[in-house]
Amino acid sequence: MREKAEQGMYPGRAPLGYRNNRANRSIEIHPENAAIVKRIFERYATGNFPLAELRKQIRKETGKTIARSYLHTILTNPFYVGRFEWSGKTYTGNHETFIAADLYQAAQDVLHGRNKPKYRKHEIAFRGMLACAYDQCTVTAEFKKGKYVYYRCSGYRGKCELPRFRQEEVSEKLGEILKNIHIPDDVLVQLQQSLQRDQARIQNEALEQSQRLQRRLAAVRHHMDQAYSDKLDGKIPEDFWERKMADWRTEEQQIEMALAGLKEAHQGDRVLTAQRILELANKAYFLYVTQTHAEQAKLLRMVLLNCSIDSASVYPTYRKPFEMIFERAKTEEWSGREDLNLRPPGPELSRVNS
Repeated sequence: MREKAEQGMYPGRAPLGYRNNRANRSIEIHPENAAIVKRIFERYATGNFPLAELRKQIRKETGKTIARSYLHTILTNPFYVGRFEWSGKTYTGNHETFIAADLYQAAQDVLHGRNKPKYRKHEIAFRGMLACAYDQCTVTAEFKKGKYVYYRCSGYRGKCELPRFRQEEVSEKLGEILKNIHIPDDVLVQLQQSLQRDQARIQNEALEQSQRLQRRLAAVRHHMDQAYSDKLDGKIPEDFWERKMADWRTEEQQIEMALAGLKEAHQGDRVLTAQRILELANKAYFLYVTQTHAEQAKLLRMVLLNCSIDSASVYPTYRKPFEMIFERAKTEEWSGREDLNLRPPGPELSRVNS
């Protein structure tokens, strides 16, 4: 084991984001889990997510439940930047990495309290969300008398007609935007039922595809085992066996990746996300008026791409699919609800030659 470690090969079980390749006794990147680990580092490095909150966020975004203690293990594991410890000694690994050194260090800084976020007594909630409708300059914000927040045009292009607004005024104007994406209760029920039917269909299709892939995987592995026996018996030459094994290993990996993309939990999570979008549109304004300005800004960023403001009105640009909801709510044309296509697009099913 020590000799293996000195050669840069980790002697133990691969951490999350990697997998042990038993065929060539190496450690390789697991595409799906690596994306989750990278998201863990990116989220935590912002300094805005304690481990308990990070756990909830990762579960919400990926559907994967990770224990708080294991999140700490992941964030402190130098394996992700090419090093590992074995028997009390640190070695340089020869495995491929997918976490940048600066991202890893940023996470360590947060973990050890070297990058604690600084909070003001009064947060400027809507900073960066508004543009001036007169000259397209950024709307900036400033404190007055140490406690009042005012928003005004930055004036980058000269004197502007936009008046100053108190934060309470901006909050009220932006809240009106959310009234425009309201879905009637009866329509909400119909759309949710449609999503449930879609979920059942997706799950059935995924199950059928999974069964086909499992059968093909079993056949490939049977060929590999049989060919190995034939090689040992001298029925086939070594070079022929190596070529065939390389082809079969490639096909085996393709099938495993396709199976990973068909996980039922992932399919269900996409439908649940669509249901959350519908529910948010249905009660967005009600939620908004009960929240603090900082929470209101967070809600608005989920709905809006950007927003401009003049002396009287605000002009929002909605994110998908809220712009479709807005158009239907504006015209009250809910009869064509099938065209809304509120489901977030899922990955195409990988195809493997049978």
